Amino acid sequence: MVKLITGGLGTGKTKCMIEMANNLASQEKGNIVFIDDDNRHMYDLKHQVRFISLHEYPINDTKGFLGFLCGVISEDHDIRTIFIDGLMKIGNICIDELSSVLKEIKTLSQRFDIDFVLSVSCDDYDLPEELKEYTVA
Repeated sequence: MVKLITGGLGTGKTKCMIEMANNLASQEKGNIVFIDDDNRHMYDLKHQVRFISLHEYPINDTKGFLGFLCGVISEDHDIRTIFIDGLMKIGNICIDELSSVLKEIKTLSQRFDIDFVLSVSCDDYDLPEELKEYTVA
């Protein structure tokens, strides 16, 4: 499963994702990963959630980001959910590339049985039509 949480800046996407991750940590049998672009929200998450700050890694493009994601998955076969806050920002992804990146993430989701929850700073009406299937209501 791949789900997008969309909205403009300051609309509460990160807060929603943190709540979702913390709730899952209380009930999930597998591991949970939260990827962000800085350490700002590290202490908002329960200690059971593995926090990764991408500002420590030299990721400059989409391929580098997807490679990093594959590395995270390969390191831990018990991951059940990965949260990625600010997908377009941390992966250096423009709106035109978003569809192909989501296809790659969907493939990873299906192949490794991992749920992905991604935040995108974009209103629903600005998303390309083929991406609307991913949005959380």
